[in-house]
Amino acid sequence: MMEHFHLASVVYLGIVIGLIVLFVFSFTLYIRRLKVNSSVKNNQIVEIEKKLDKIIDLLENDRNS
Repeated sequence: MMEHFHLASVVYLGIVIGLIVLFVFSFTLYIRRLKVNSSVKNNQIVEIEKKLDKIIDLLENDRNS
């Protein structure tokens, strides 16, 4: 009977440790993806700003001509 209780404790401990490792791994991937998406969005914003500046310059040049 004591062996069965010991085995159950080991299995339970293994499951708990496995869930903790899975949580840490998932959280790390989530944070990494947030950083990547943030970087991509910042790059897109910079490109849009450049295009808008070019459009404004073209409109000003057209108005002055």
